[in-house]
Amino acid sequence: MGIEIEKKYLVVGETWRCLATPIRYRQGYLSVNPEHTVRVRLSGESHGTLTIKGLTVGITRPEFEYQIPAQDAEFMLNTLCQTPLIDKLRYRIPHENVVWEVDEFFGPNAGLVVAEIELRSENQVFTLPNWIGREVTDDPRYFNANLVCNPFSTWSKTLP
Repeated sequence: MGIEIEKKYLVVGETWRCLATPIRYRQGYLSVNPEHTVRVRLSGESHGTLTIKGLTVGITRPEFEYQIPAQDAEFMLNTLCQTPLIDKLRYRIPHENVVWEVDEFFGPNAGLVVAEIELRSENQVFTLPNWIGREVTDDPRYFNANLVCNPFSTWSKTLP
């Protein structure tokens, strides 16, 4: 069984931009139930995936990811997934023996930039880069599946 152990942070400043070349991701959800999400993703133009994630306990949840033909992913995104779709650029940035994934969102989620780090264990020690801001791991508003139902543009103006 696959598992995902992940922490999520807001990104501050712009220094991270020059550290990697981004890849465009389009993703949508067939299910956004908190107990089990089903995501379709198209990375670039040629790599499709279907991902099933279970309920998060702490910062860990079961995750199953399967490669699918890009044409199938495109069809599902255009016809089966809830809207709006998630449109983002992902930057994979190595920093002190871990890789940070920085997502810059567009469309109804424009203005949101978050960084995620996948860990080997919940107690893994790591160092935060200087462009990492407030942790939002426990704030469900920042979950990609929730950004479909409640885009950043609908609540970002209420942030302190």
